[in-house]
Amino acid sequence: MKNDIEELRKKYMDNPPEGLTSKDIRNMSEDELLNMDYFLNEDDLSADEAGVEGFFIF
Repeated sequence: MKNDIEELRKKYMDNPPEGLTSKDIRNMSEDELLNMDYFLNEDDLSADEAGVEGFFIF
């Protein structure tokens, strides 16, 4: 898992999100980095449900 965190850190240091710098990313804790990644990609998480609106009752 440590390698995954460092890869994620490198990804965001090379291309920091708007409003952040590489230095900000470097100084983030693992939890802060994972939270940031989650919120930046949360729309992608529901891609499996694309086209599904609500739920169905039969």
